[in-house]
Amino acid sequence: MPSSVKDFFDRRVPEALRQHPEKAKEVSAVFLFNITGADGGTWTADLVSSPPSCRPGCISQPQCTIEAKDEDLRNMIDGGAQAAVQLFLSGKLKITGDPMLITRLSRLLQMGNAPAI
Repeated sequence: MPSSVKDFFDRRVPEALRQHPEKAKEVSAVFLFNITGADGGTWTADLVSSPPSCRPGCISQPQCTIEAKDEDLRNMIDGGAQAAVQLFLSGKLKITGDPMLITRLSRLLQMGNAPAI
């Protein structure tokens, strides 16, 4: 499990994007994460721009917005697509915008969850 949601979005995802910007092209979308709870916050993962970025706040127009509690997002990071489906079906994961982009979300989560090389 990642040490924290903040660490995941503030350090791990940006580092993965710096090391492997070509992987962002596979996703090619702008996600906004609104995460509630003590370990929450708002982050924009812009995987369209060059270079790709993940920064705090709502930086650009998101194509897909993800809303969840910090605990649920940690479970989704660890559990991948199957956990995301379970959270969505239980109403704990809210998605607005282009729903087809959610299929690409697991790639972003995997990038941030991969061990540093």
